[in-house]
Amino acid sequence: MITDKGLRMPKLGLGTWPMMGEECTKAVIGALELGYRHIDTAAKYENETAVGEAIANSPIKRAEYHVTSKVWLDKLAPDSMHRSFEQSLRDLRTDYVDLFLIHWPSPDMDLAASLAKLVSFQEQGLARNIGVSNFPLSLFRRTVEEIEAPIANHQIEYHVLFDQSPVINFARKHGISITAYCPLARGRLIGNPTLDAIGAKHGASGAQVALKWLLDQDSVAAIPKASRVESQTANFAAQTLMLDDEDRAAIAALPKDQRFDNPAWAPDWDA
Repeated sequence: MITDKGLRMPKLGLGTWPMMGEECTKAVIGALELGYRHIDTAAKYENETAVGEAIANSPIKRAEYHVTSKVWLDKLAPDSMHRSFEQSLRDLRTDYVDLFLIHWPSPDMDLAASLAKLVSFQEQGLARNIGVSNFPLSLFRRTVEEIEAPIANHQIEYHVLFDQSPVINFARKHGISITAYCPLARGRLIGNPTLDAIGAKHGASGAQVALKWLLDQDSVAAIPKASRVESQTANFAAQTLMLDDEDRAAIAALPKDQRFDNPAWAPDWDA
């Protein structure tokens, strides 16, 4: 459980992109039945209605699990953000989200105004906590040190093939947790000989090794997407895996320069 900045967010969550409709609803209900207590969605995923269907039909009480959602980069003006957030709450069939993020920065955004609106959601109790996603270090630093927004979490691409030390070290300095999306590198870890060898040693899969490597890190959560019950079960079981120093050294030796989520609207990552 991550408890930084007042969060109570399980380290392992269910990512829902790009699941849609009935597939998404069934996946969320199934994950909650398996013991997941952290669901990640976003307006841009166009599946908040499906997640809301799961929320409405799950026997698990809403207060017992964490829901993260996000506002898209074309809705960062305060009025647009307000409308987007209200729609997210309606679609999710919930009175609040546990964490609400700016999904991606926009080059023409008024950062201070967008963050002030985000803070207002928290002050109204509509978002228990707030944060950002995909902010390069310079923008992250401005958010935290100049504007002093009380953000609790930064969601970024992070996995065994991609080093995010500058962002993570800055976050830790300020008591801000990290959520790793694409924690399994969008399937590119399948057949990785290093991970498979570590997994064979522990009676686990390479994917479970990669996931546990993230979950073992202080203040880092991971949200692998999994629609099939077999995948959800395997990811959940990764929490019991025990990696040793030899395993961590082998993982450290893997290449760490492979970013897989770099769309046309991405910011200048080196800024």
